[in-house]
Amino acid sequence: PPGDTAGCTFCHTSSEERCSTCHQRHQFNPVVARKSEQCKACHWGKDHRDWEAYDISIHGVVWQTNKWDPTQFDLTKKLSDADYVGPTCQYCHLRGGHHNVQRLSTVYTSMGMSNADRGAPLWKEKRDTWVSVCDDCHSPRFARENLQAMDEACKDAGLKYTETFKVAENLQLDGMGEPMPKDLHPDWAGEHIWSLKIGAYHDGPGYGGKQGQSGEFRMSNCSDIERICFESVGYWMTYIFKGMAHGSWNDATYCDGSFGMDRWLVKAKVASEQARRFTALEKKAGINWVPSEFWRKGDWMNELSGAKIVKEFPGKTIFDLCPEPGWLDTH
Repeated sequence: PPGDTAGCTFCHTSSEERCSTCHQRHQFNPVVARKSEQCKACHWGKDHRDWEAYDISIHGVVWQTNKWDPTQFDLTKKLSDADYVGPTCQYCHLRGGHHNVQRLSTVYTSMGMSNADRGAPLWKEKRDTWVSVCDDCHSPRFARENLQAMDEACKDAGLKYTETFKVAENLQLDGMGEPMPKDLHPDWAGEHIWSLKIGAYHDGPGYGGKQGQSGEFRMSNCSDIERICFESVGYWMTYIFKGMAHGSWNDATYCDGSFGMDRWLVKAKVASEQARRFTALEKKAGINWVPSEFWRKGDWMNELSGAKIVKEFPGKTIFDLCPEPGWLDTH
């Protein structure tokens, strides 16, 4: 809904369109744009924990304790001439003063948030570029060892979230996922598909859709175990990935990273066990459980696109209404 996403739009519409996002309106001073805090307005939070990971890393500590000393951080120099005592966000991600941030960033999903081979040839250029930045101050071996450490941490995290998802998936296939998709308010596309059915990974009628049909990660109007799965990969695995990428090892372990994923796996197992116990008791007692009305609709859920599609275009989804493939990506 507009009210919920108001904060999202300030970041997701400004950074790509306005120089003042980083250079600040009414100042437009390059010195301001070279300070790490300038990235903080957008790049922080549970699902993209960049600032926090940098801030409590050894690099962030060097910046915070030395940023007032021009002999350590001379921000009047062009970024291409920078000889800082430690890296700022801009030094690594805007290396040399270029503005293509993606060039020196990790690939969010395939290199950190999914069970992918991060050493695959597809990512070789990206990884080599990353190492070329680190070796401004460190040896290439040191950089590659840290990259490998990130890979191993992400691999372990992937095993944990796979197990967490499997617990929820088995509950769904056994008909005990509550509330069931058919009783839910439709998702944004006007579909009734299990909310963890991403891409073509979960095919078949047991998940509420057809082959290749995608569900959405719901942050509300979903069962507790589904929300737990979302947070496990969307939040705690992000802590691990971002923490290891920025040298913030506390983020990857104690600060709800690895430890958080452990706890959420336990929560998923508990939620599954309780659902199975309740189902057995209801069956024995002859109780026919019906989801509460608030799962089907809500005061704000009727504002979403799914409700409009179901009402105005019965039997259609948002994908049926697109004039051509890829239309949604640009509209």
